[in-house]
Amino acid sequence: MEVINRALEFENRKLSLKSTNDRILASREVKALILSLNEIYKVNKDQSIMDIMKRLTAIKKKVESRLRMHVTI
Repeated sequence: MEVINRALEFENRKLSLKSTNDRILASREVKALILSLNEIYKVNKDQSIMDIMKRLTAIKKKVESRLRMHVTI
């Protein structure tokens, strides 16, 4: 499964997120991965896919909180 491999690669990637543009791109990428995994999960009901989605959601929340802090300043 290519989507699962991309999700695991994203999860293990070192995110520097130094610029606002990097944060926006990372947020969009992780959102697309979560939505793709959700479509697979609807068919398979595999718990490991749900676990990956939970971990990616935690990363997404971190990225978006940093993005919100930077934009409001």
